[in-house]
Amino acid sequence: MTFVVPFDGSKLADTSLVRAVEFATALEEDVTAVTVVPERKRYAREKGWIEEGEPYDVEEVIETLRTRVNSLAPTATFDCERIREFPPEAQIAERIERLVRDHDPSVVFLGSENVGRVVTPLTSVGVHVAGDRSYDVYVVRQPHPVAIDAIEPHADFYSGEAP
Repeated sequence: MTFVVPFDGSKLADTSLVRAVEFATALEEDVTAVTVVPERKRYAREKGWIEEGEPYDVEEVIETLRTRVNSLAPTATFDCERIREFPPEAQIAERIERLVRDHDPSVVFLGSENVGRVVTPLTSVGVHVAGDRSYDVYVVRQPHPVAIDAIEPHADFYSGEAP
C-alpha cells in the first residue's frame, strides 16, 4: 500500500502530508507526495509560489516544494510532473489525478476545504481525485492533530515549530 498526497505547499497540503505520515507510521506504509507544476505564472501566483511581479522559475518552485516535502516527511518520496504547456485548470486537476493513480494508492490524503460540498468548482483537484473509486480518500479540512489514540501526532508540526 502507498499513501499518496497531492501536494502544492499550502497549509492543508502540509497538514495532509503530516497526517499521511502519522497514519503510515502506525500502519507501516509508504508515503508519496505528488505535484504538478505548470509553466503558468498566474497559476504560480494563485498557489502562492511567487508574488506579483516576481519572476517565475519553475525549477526553483519544484525544488522549494521538494524541500518542503522532505522537511515535513523525510521518509516520503516526491514525484513531480512539470507541464510545459498552459492547460486550463481542469486539465491540471486531471494531470494530478493521473499522477496519483500512477502510484496505485490505497489511500489518498487530500487537503481540501471544498470536497464534499454540494457545489464544488469543476476545476477543483479534490473533485477529480476524490471521485476515483479505486482508492479511499482521507479529506483533511482542519490543520489540527488527529484524535485517534493509536496515531502519534507530530507535535513539532502542530505546535507551529515545523520547518
